[in-house]
Amino acid sequence: MKRTLILVRHGKSSWEEDLPDRERPLAARGLRDAPMMGKRLAKALANHKIQPDLILSSPACRALSTARLFADALAYRGEIVLDERIYASDVRTLLAVIGALDDERRCIILVGHDPEFTELAHRFSKAITQMPTCAVARFSFEKASWSAIPTLAPASVCFDYPKKP
Repeated sequence: MKRTLILVRHGKSSWEEDLPDRERPLAARGLRDAPMMGKRLAKALANHKIQPDLILSSPACRALSTARLFADALAYRGEIVLDERIYASDVRTLLAVIGALDDERRCIILVGHDPEFTELAHRFSKAITQMPTCAVARFSFEKASWSAIPTLAPASVCFDYPKKP
């Protein structure tokens, strides 16, 4: 069974308010870019007849807001699951999250932060050296269990970001 892993870096966040890091909201640009990128992802997934089975998000406000905007654009009606391990994480932890996913799920979206998401995307594709805010990296794996994904190279890679021509 083909597996699709989608990494979404949260939208541009606001630094104007004196808030703890986890509570920083999306800035106006993030509120604009997330729905746009969600629609672009929805179109790409529809072309491949793929629907997300699960959205996992960091509990940080900016990540959860991004996840909700993507869910709306994707017409995703499932639960957005908050996973503490995605916030202030590292690649090893993110790979453990991916490796523990239920094999009944075919397409998973993770919404989180840099630099971890850039490092993880770069691990799967050397061509991805930076994930700007609201970037989407989509990796397809042929006939793999989620537990095998951390050790595999993807069969295909798609990378998109708001300012991509």
